[in-house]
Amino acid sequence: MVSLSHIEILLPELRAYALAVATNRDEAEDLVQDAVERTLRANSYPAKLDDLRPWMFRVIRNLNLDGLRKKRVRMEYSRSQSRLLVDLAQSTDHANDVLVRMTFQKLAAPMREVLFLVDVMGLKYTEAAEVMDVPHGTVMSRVSRARRALVVAMSSDGINSEKDRQA
Repeated sequence: MVSLSHIEILLPELRAYALAVATNRDEAEDLVQDAVERTLRANSYPAKLDDLRPWMFRVIRNLNLDGLRKKRVRMEYSRSQSRLLVDLAQSTDHANDVLVRMTFQKLAAPMREVLFLVDVMGLKYTEAAEVMDVPHGTVMSRVSRARRALVVAMSSDGINSEKDRQA
């Protein structure tokens, strides 16, 4: 077993080296503790202090590199998972957009007109009323009916397309 006095003598140097390679003080302290633990558990180790010093530096270096590799792999995994989620969300959004557009085209012309002016172009009800040459209240009721019709048509299309997929 390694002499504890040798490790005690090396501790300041081990801490200094760990601080040089680690990103913060806590990580450096963990590296030193792990290196000391590995040294004490090792089956074979250098007996002389002059040989033990570089050996323990190598242990700290390897522990640090292992930690960096783990972080990199976790980051790559996280990025790939987030990319998958974004791709799934975008494909779902795209499919939903296509469904809305297809359903919109099936609406009656007056409903499409009022939804286009208010929801797509962003006109206020009074502006849409001026464009359509109808009273303000008429636009409000037409928008309400058109939105309801769109929702009903989308839910029935969604149900029908789901039944088609299952059949």
